[in-house]
Amino acid sequence: MPAPSVVNPAPLLLGIECGGTRTVALASRDRRNPEARITAGPCNLRLVTDDALLQHFRPLAAQLPSPAAIGIGMAGARNRADCLRVESVLETVWPGVPHCVAHDLESALAAAESGSEPDARARVMVLSGTGSCCYGRTPAGQTAKVGGWGHLLGDRGSAYDIVHRALRATARHRDHTGIWGGFGVQALQRLALNEPDDLIAWLQQAGKTEIAALAPEVFSAAAAGDRVARQIVTETASLLAEDAIACARRLKVRGSDVHFVLAGSVLLHQTRLASAISRRLRAALPGCLVESLARDSAWGAVALARRALSAAVDSRPASVRSTPRKPVPVPAPIPTSTQLSPTERRNPRSARLDRLPLTEAIDLMLSEESTVPGVIRGHSRQIARLIRKVATQLDRGGRLFYAGAGTSGRLGVLDASECPPTFRTSPSLVQGIIAGGVTALHAAVEGAEDDFAAGGRSIDSRGVGPLDVVLGIAASGRTPFVWGALHSARARGGSTALLCFNPHLRFHRGARPDLVLALDVGPEILTGSTRLKCGTATKLVLNLLSTLTMVRLGKVVGNLMIDLNPSNVKLRDRACRIVMELTQRSRSEAEEALVQTGWVVAKAVRELGRKG
Repeated sequence: MPAPSVVNPAPLLLGIECGGTRTVALASRDRRNPEARITAGPCNLRLVTDDALLQHFRPLAAQLPSPAAIGIGMAGARNRADCLRVESVLETVWPGVPHCVAHDLESALAAAESGSEPDARARVMVLSGTGSCCYGRTPAGQTAKVGGWGHLLGDRGSAYDIVHRALRATARHRDHTGIWGGFGVQALQRLALNEPDDLIAWLQQAGKTEIAALAPEVFSAAAAGDRVARQIVTETASLLAEDAIACARRLKVRGSDVHFVLAGSVLLHQTRLASAISRRLRAALPGCLVESLARDSAWGAVALARRALSAAVDSRPASVRSTPRKPVPVPAPIPTSTQLSPTERRNPRSARLDRLPLTEAIDLMLSEESTVPGVIRGHSRQIARLIRKVATQLDRGGRLFYAGAGTSGRLGVLDASECPPTFRTSPSLVQGIIAGGVTALHAAVEGAEDDFAAGGRSIDSRGVGPLDVVLGIAASGRTPFVWGALHSARARGGSTALLCFNPHLRFHRGARPDLVLALDVGPEILTGSTRLKCGTATKLVLNLLSTLTMVRLGKVVGNLMIDLNPSNVKLRDRACRIVMELTQRSRSEAEEALVQTGWVVAKAVRELGRKG
């Protein structure tokens, strides 16, 4: 008798939706039927440490079957560096399991997909829960986001915003009429407070989630006829509809080409509000489709797990793959290197660095550093071109931006920060941009330098235009964050330059910066530690660029800084000496002129008249 055939079950996919109110985990083998569903407390990446994240996931792993892949929709995950934080924790809790991490808007949008076939319409998720946001995507992959700034900057139409506006309006109504309205009464009852004044102390201690939890009371009071609450609900419908329409328009789609999906606890539970928003959307964009999210948004996280599993299958060796692997495209602006960058080579002179006597090691490091000026001198003409370009653009009203990651970014920020006190420039004139932001100035931000899109956003958010110059600083010449910045600057009409230490770059057509300084300072004493010779060379080049640019802009007379900002005792003493030197006047006369001109050296010199 033949043995019965064994049907291999579909792989088990685990989707976890981490939100500001709760966490939902779904395990399923298909698109409809969960094998397990559990809930846990809130988890917003902005509000938890890595250790807290680990403790959040471990109980879920203990309660759920072992998955073939994991998808995470994480509130507060804004960029690649955030996703890498979550991925490192997943590797600890579910080692070796393929995973896909995205922000919770991506997973919510994925939950709206009805099946495996792509939707011909652009889809815009209108989300209102504890927080709020609108997030859209076209079939071609273009995305747009409106809102999502958090409750201090935005979250228009969220539960928190609804309650906050309702409390303010209720307090104002009482001030004007002496009447504490229906919502006010319900809020006091819900919070077990005795009188309106008690709300002041409660609000000072309450968190975002506690305040947002009063939203049902606003809708209940509105339904009971409270005019203040009804006005808040009407305003909320307008706010959310405005943001949804703005999101659709940023996607540049017509009404018939957009599908609005209403999601979040507020919109799914308050049907009258959802209907009011739907009417506004259909009036503004005739032909649009408006629906409420028909299933748990955690299903979107399951869809992310499906993507992770598919990517893992595609990455297996050809001998075990059932379908050909699609090559992962490299963003076109990033150049290739025809040889190993000198920054990654071993320096034969330091092969015994760990065994050298200390004085010999010092001599070796200093002798290596001493070669840097000669290398820079060999590029004097290119550096002069860059200085002339920057001086011309700044004189026309433009700005200079340094963009880098790690040591390169820190040196750029350092040079930019020295310009206001040295040359009395506006802090906006020369700006340093570092991958990972302020945190990266004193600590490593893992994955920040690999975020191409973040580099572009850093330029877009500063409004770079045709008068501006962006200098990318990257030791290897291939840092994605830097190339994202350069690519965006070029697209916006700005001038671009690259400072790197890899002479073997091959640029894609149309992607070469206007000027490339590719210095070869050779391999580092400590292999790959580009804070050494590359760092020294970067500091020297930036010294040349900023100093000689300011000289050409007239901020130096002879070798004296006539535009320094005397913001402390030492600099005021220097300012006096500069005025005395240039005018041949006494110290008392110099000080008097400086006081009268607001301690502006150049004005004081003109006031006294230059001698000699």
